[in-house]
Amino acid sequence: MADKQTYAPGSHPDLPPPPGTIGAVGWLRANLFSSIGNSILTIVTFIFLYWLLTNVAGWFVLDAVVDASSRAECREIDGGACWAVITKRIGQFVYGFYPHDERWRPNVAFILLFVAVAPLLYPNVPYRRYVLWFSASYPFVAYFLLCGGILGLPEVGTNTFGGFMLTMIVGVTGIAASLPLGIALSLGRQSRLLSVRVISIAFIEFMRGVPLITLLFVASTMLNYFLPPGTTFNLLLRVLIMVTFFASAYIAEVIRGGIQAIPKGQYEAASAMGLNYWQTTRLVTLPQALKISIPGIVNTFIGLYKDTTLVVVIGLLDPLGIGRAALADAKWNGLSTETYLFVALFFFVSCFAMSRYSLWLENRLSTEHK
Repeated sequence: MADKQTYAPGSHPDLPPPPGTIGAVGWLRANLFSSIGNSILTIVTFIFLYWLLTNVAGWFVLDAVVDASSRAECREIDGGACWAVITKRIGQFVYGFYPHDERWRPNVAFILLFVAVAPLLYPNVPYRRYVLWFSASYPFVAYFLLCGGILGLPEVGTNTFGGFMLTMIVGVTGIAASLPLGIALSLGRQSRLLSVRVISIAFIEFMRGVPLITLLFVASTMLNYFLPPGTTFNLLLRVLIMVTFFASAYIAEVIRGGIQAIPKGQYEAASAMGLNYWQTTRLVTLPQALKISIPGIVNTFIGLYKDTTLVVVIGLLDPLGIGRAALADAKWNGLSTETYLFVALFFFVSCFAMSRYSLWLENRLSTEHK
């Protein structure tokens, strides 16, 4: 009998995991076939997905038509989706009625947007301190790029803005401006100064108690009655202000909930260290409240981003407005499915990206032991 090898205490090598518990097989067993019930449910789900893909993929992709001059011509070519209604008007869907020769300007502004938000979303960006200066100046850069009027750029009126470009302008501006205003309102609602607290509460409750579509109507029509005669106020600017105010009220309540969730001991510890109110807020309470409120904040941002479609009721042509204009053309009448699916896909990709970033940020800031 061979001698058994002996090991000093604590020096025995790790044994390999049991077969079938690691790799692809292990993942399938743990997640899809961990029990008889889960196995049956997995099989039924795969059958349903196979049926769905084989039936939908044909209409959506395989039998689809992307190049035609009318709906009738699409049907003559094949019986699938008629994406020609999108391809023929893709310029309007993206830029609205922005001058064709100047469309490089929204493209540059869109690219610079990622440069501006990178140091705000990801703290490990190289040269972050210097890029933040560009982030602070980006709203002015984007405005001058889109509207022109200086440095030799032809002036372009905001009445030509439309499509996905308009959605990005309203959505990004509302998200970026409503967060700091919401933080200020949440702190003002809990202020010890009666006047500040009353003003903050009145603003929040009014904005949360009135539908956004009503505020947009006020911005587009009734606001002129309160301005001096002959005063002009850009419609898009009015919409941006109302959208920002509306979203900031909801952000304020979300952050207030995060502040109330902070244990009382945090305030007592800050007081024991000699921190004043603003130091306690900046270093102790507000960072924790923002971390707690991340899901609610992102949920509010997603809702705001989708609500940008309401601008169509006051005459601004967002993607839905462009789609309705396309369907009003007799050549494309009856292609509402393709049109609204295309718009829905754009919003899904945008909102899904925001939700995934929210999950990444939560995991990164998590202090729980994993």
